[in-house]
Amino acid sequence: MSKPRIAEWTELRGLAYLAVVLQHCIGEYIYRSDIQQPDSVMLAMLYHLTRFGTPTFVFLSAALLFYNGNKPIGYPRYIGRRFRDIYVPFLCWTVVYWICTQNWSTAQWGNIYFYKGMLEEMIIPVSGYHLWFVVMIFQFYILFPLFAKAAGRVQAFLRRYSTKRRKQLVLAVMLIAAAAYALLLQWSYYDMSAWSTRLPSFWQTLLDYRTYNFVMYFFYFMLGAVCAYMTDTWRGLAQQTLPWNVFVFIGLFMLMGHTMLIQSGDTINLNISTYLKPSTFVLIVSQLLLSYGLLLHLQKDKRSEPFRRMLNWIGRYSFGGYLAHALVLSFISYFTRPLSLGDHHFTATLITFIVVASVSLGISWLFAHLPGGNWIVGSKGRQRLNWRPFRFQFPSSKRASKSTQELG
Repeated sequence: MSKPRIAEWTELRGLAYLAVVLQHCIGEYIYRSDIQQPDSVMLAMLYHLTRFGTPTFVFLSAALLFYNGNKPIGYPRYIGRRFRDIYVPFLCWTVVYWICTQNWSTAQWGNIYFYKGMLEEMIIPVSGYHLWFVVMIFQFYILFPLFAKAAGRVQAFLRRYSTKRRKQLVLAVMLIAAAAYALLLQWSYYDMSAWSTRLPSFWQTLLDYRTYNFVMYFFYFMLGAVCAYMTDTWRGLAQQTLPWNVFVFIGLFMLMGHTMLIQSGDTINLNISTYLKPSTFVLIVSQLLLSYGLLLHLQKDKRSEPFRRMLNWIGRYSFGGYLAHALVLSFISYFTRPLSLGDHHFTATLITFIVVASVSLGISWLFAHLPGGNWIVGSKGRQRLNWRPFRFQFPSSKRASKSTQELG
């Protein structure tokens, strides 16, 4: 039997999509030479509200994978689905972004380096600056059978304990993992740049492109697994910590905003609050729990149903919207960059955000309803919500007879 759909996951995906689009719209306007300080400060503060976006996609990807893991399916079939629904759209949009950023002269099309550069973009995307996420998340999909097998052993180990003891053990493991992840980010933000200068070229390249490596986001993947196996416990945690988490978030928000303003000087530098920074990690976890708790709270209020339906619809078409939004933003920027916006950069950012988010979702919806549109924007939103559960197994493995059970 298929498991019930977790409504707040789709809504959370919608929020994450909006956060990513807003983040990129802020990046488009905050570095313009004619921006004035009040707008620059406001955009810098607003930027910290978007930090949870991309890590939340990692969290939700893991939650869906582990939650739906209780029916046998061969690895070739599994990876074929992932390749069709995720990597093929990535390849299509990589070509689009590469072509749009190149010289359209006829000589360019006959140049072998034009196609060499296109192939390089499919490994390390630069023209589509947001497509790095697909390269990173696909690594989790490729290795997921190993993660699922490890999770199965953890489940078998925990079954010997009481429910209360299981929760305590999982909490202890997650706290240790959080500390290890924070240490990894400490090295990444403060030390790895210096390390790369003393290492061979291969390792230097790995460090330089560490944002593309799934290891740098493993904790959010672990959180998603915990949420999938202990959904009720996770919900309780998000609701119980909601009042306290509000104060934690406000404190971190003010601290990181102040740090960015102090360290940036005259020109705001958004990279100060990169994902791979320990303080940003704490902020993201706080935002993730806070957003989850608020969505659960809205489920109790019938007046919020229109808003939740909107988030649900956005979440259904968020992948295609994510792929398309940078192109829409570039098109709008072609007309806005020559303009002198003066003290209206903040307003222009918000208007651009609304237009980009809406048009990108419209593109995703359109392709999702066209024949063969899944090759452009992935599987249709409605199909994505109706995945059937499955358990992964390697070709030589025996078919599992028991379904996955919750840890808590």
